[in-house]
Amino acid sequence: MAVLGTAAVEVFIPLASLIGIAFAVLQWYVVAKVPVTTHGSAAASASQGGKGGRRGSARSDDDVPEEEEQGDDDGEDGIDRLAASARCAEIQQAISIGATSFLLTEYKYLAAFTSAFAAVIFVFLGSARRFSTRPEPCVHDASRECRPALAGAAFSAVAFLLGALTSVLSGYLGMRVATFANARAALEARRGVGDAFAVAFRSGAAMGFLLASSALLVLYAAVNLFGLYYGDDWGGLYESITGYGLGGSSVALFGRVGGGIYTKAADVGADLVGKVERNIPEDDPRNPAVIADNVGDNVGDIAGMGSDLFGSYAESSCAALFVASISSFGTEHNFTAMMYPLLVSAVGLLVCAVTTVVATDVSKVRRTDEVGPALKRQILISTVLMTGGIAAVTFLALPPQFTLFDFGNVKHVKNWHLFVCVSAGLWAGLVIGYVTEYYTSNAYAPVQSVARSCRTGAATNVIFGLAVGYKSVIIPILAIASAIYAAFRLAATYGVAVSALGMLSTIATGLAIDAYGPISDNAGGIAEMAGLPPRARERTDALDAAGNTTAAIGKGFAIGSAALVSLALFGAYVSRAGIAAVDLLSPRVFVGLLAGAMLPYWFSAMTMRSVGSAALRMVEEVRRQFDTIPGLAEGLASPDYATCVRISTDASLREMMAPGALVMLSPLVVGTLLGVEALAGLLAGALVSGVQVAISASNSGGAWDNAKKYIEAGVSEEARALGPKGSEAHKAAVIGDTIGDPLKDTSGPSLNILIKLMAVESLVFAPFFAAHGGIVFDHL
Repeated sequence: MAVLGTAAVEVFIPLASLIGIAFAVLQWYVVAKVPVTTHGSAAASASQGGKGGRRGSARSDDDVPEEEEQGDDDGEDGIDRLAASARCAEIQQAISIGATSFLLTEYKYLAAFTSAFAAVIFVFLGSARRFSTRPEPCVHDASRECRPALAGAAFSAVAFLLGALTSVLSGYLGMRVATFANARAALEARRGVGDAFAVAFRSGAAMGFLLASSALLVLYAAVNLFGLYYGDDWGGLYESITGYGLGGSSVALFGRVGGGIYTKAADVGADLVGKVERNIPEDDPRNPAVIADNVGDNVGDIAGMGSDLFGSYAESSCAALFVASISSFGTEHNFTAMMYPLLVSAVGLLVCAVTTVVATDVSKVRRTDEVGPALKRQILISTVLMTGGIAAVTFLALPPQFTLFDFGNVKHVKNWHLFVCVSAGLWAGLVIGYVTEYYTSNAYAPVQSVARSCRTGAATNVIFGLAVGYKSVIIPILAIASAIYAAFRLAATYGVAVSALGMLSTIATGLAIDAYGPISDNAGGIAEMAGLPPRARERTDALDAAGNTTAAIGKGFAIGSAALVSLALFGAYVSRAGIAAVDLLSPRVFVGLLAGAMLPYWFSAMTMRSVGSAALRMVEEVRRQFDTIPGLAEGLASPDYATCVRISTDASLREMMAPGALVMLSPLVVGTLLGVEALAGLLAGALVSGVQVAISASNSGGAWDNAKKYIEAGVSEEARALGPKGSEAHKAAVIGDTIGDPLKDTSGPSLNILIKLMAVESLVFAPFFAAHGGIVFDHL
C-alpha cells in the first residue's frame, strides 16, 4: 500500500494549485508597484516640482549599482522623464487595446466553433451505441455494469467545453499580464538591467503559475464532479475526461495559427519596408506597422503559446488518467495511485516556485551578460529539484508493485519504474532545451556561421539557416526516442504518458521563461517609440536577445512533449478502438501512414501562404503611408497605426479557418470513411513527420533571427565587420529573419498542436469509429 492516503491527496492537489495561484498574484503585485505615469499625473507631478515623480519607484537611485547608474537618463530632466513615462503608458495602452480587441473577436468565432463541435461530440459518441440510456457491461470487465453510452457522450461534450474555456482564459489572462508589464520593464531599464529583468521575469512567472495552477485545479475539480455521477465506473469517468484535452488543444490550434499569422504579417511588413527599404531602426515610431507588430507578440507568442502548453498539459494528464483507469489502479479503485499524474504536476508547482525565488531574490541579475545564464539556470535548477520531487511522489503515492494492461497483456510494474519514466521525460526536456539553445543562440558556432554567410547575400544566408535547422533535429529526436524506449520498456503506454508529464512537470518555469521573451521584446519596442535614453534600449535589447533563445527553448519543450503526448494518446486510441495490433504491412494502415506523413507539409504550406499573403498586404500599406503621408519619413507626421492593426486582424481571423479545418476534419474523415486501422496509420505518420518538420522549422527561424541580432549588436570583431545596421550583410540577415519568422512563430509551433490534437480527437471519437467507421474500405 502507498504511504499517502486518499485524504492527503484530496488536500494536497488543490492546496498546491492554490499556492501556485497565490504565488502568481504575488508576482503580479510586485510588478504593479513599478509606476507608469499617465499624461494627467505627469502634468500634476511636473507642476509640483519636476523630479518628484520618481519617488514612487520600486527603489531609490541610491540602490542602483554604480556600474549601472552611470549614464542613466542622460539628457533627461524631471519633466522629460515624466513625459517619457507618459508616452510609455500611452503606447502600452494602445498595445493592450489592440491585443484585447483581437482576442475578443477571435474568441467570438471560437465560441461558435466550440459549441458546434461539442454537439458533434455528443451526436457521434451517442450514435456509437444508438443513444442508449441503459447500463452496459464494462469494456474491460464484462462482469460489471457501467454507465450508459449516452452519459459518456454528454460528459465528453461538457469536458470539451470545460477544456476550451480554460484554454481561452489561459491565453487571455496571459496576454493581460504581458501587456500590463511591458512598459514597466521598459521604464525599469532606465535604472538598470537587473530591474528590467526582474519585471519581465516576474510577469512571465505570474502568467506561468496562473496557467499551470488553474489547469491542474480545473482538471482535478472536473474529475471529482464527474465522479459524483460515475461512482465506481472509473473507465467511463476517465474516458469522458479525455474531452478536456481535446477542448484545450482545439482552442490552442486556432490561437497559435491565428496569433502567428497576426504577428508575422506585421513583423514581416515592418522589417521589409522599415529596415530594408527605409533603413530605419526596428520599432521606430515612424513605421506604421510597429504597433501591430507589438500587439502580435502578445496574441501569438503569449496567448497562443499559453494555450498551446495548456493543451499539452491537459492531453498528457488525460492520457495518463485514461490508461491508468484500465489498469490495476482503476480496477482496484486505488485513488492515490490514480492521481499520480496530478500529484507530479502539483509537486512541480512547488518546485517551480522555489526556482523562481532563486532567480528574482537569491541570484539577482546585475549585468547584461548575466541575463542568458540566469534563464538557463532556471531550467537546470527546476530539473534537478523536480527529480527529487518525482522520487518523493513516486514512493509515497504508488504501491511497490502493480499491474498495467497493455493491449490485452498484463505487465507487472514496480514503483521505481515509473520514477525512471517520469525522470526520463524530464531530463530529455533538459537535453532538448540545451541543444535548442546551442543551435539558436548567437553565442555559439551555428548561428555565427549563419551570420558570416550574410557576407555573400541573402541566398547563402538562407542555405546556411536551413542546414542549421535540419541538423538541429538529430539530438532532440534521439533524446525523445531514448525516453520513449525507456518508458515503454518499463511501463508500456502508461510509462510514455507519465514521461510526457515529466517533461511538462516544470511547465510553470517553462512558461515564465517563454513569456519573458515577448515581454522583453515589447519593452524594447516601447523604449524605442517613447524615446527613452540609448542605454535603456541597449538593456532591453540584451533582454530581448536572451528572450529569443529562451523562446526557441520553449518551442523545443512544446514539440518534445507533443511527441510523447501524441504517442501516449496513440496507444490509448488503439486500446479504446479495439485494435489488436497496428500492422505496417496492412494496406489500410500504410495508406493512412502516407497520408499522415503528408499532413504536416500541407498544413505548413497553408500557414506559410497565409502569412505571405497577409504580409504582402501589410508591405503595400506601409509603403503607401510612407509615400502619401507628408513628413512621415522625417518624423514630422504620425502614421496610421490602426489600419495596419486592422489588416493583421482581418487576415489572421480569415486565414486561420482553413488550417484549423484541415486538422479537425482529417481524423473524422479518415476514421469514418477508412476505418480505425487507417486512422492509426494517419496518426503514426503525422507524429513521425510532424515532429521533424516542427523542430527544423522552429530552429531555422531562431537561427536566422539571432544571426540578425548578432550583426546588430556588434559584440565581437566579426560582428562589427558584418555591420552596422543598414549594411549589405545586415540586409541579407533581415531577409533571412523574415523568411524564418513564419517558420518559427507560425508553422513550427502549430505543428506540435496538429499531432496532439489529431491524436486526442481520435481517442475521443474512437467508439464511433470502431462501431461505424470504414465505410469505404468495407466495400472495397
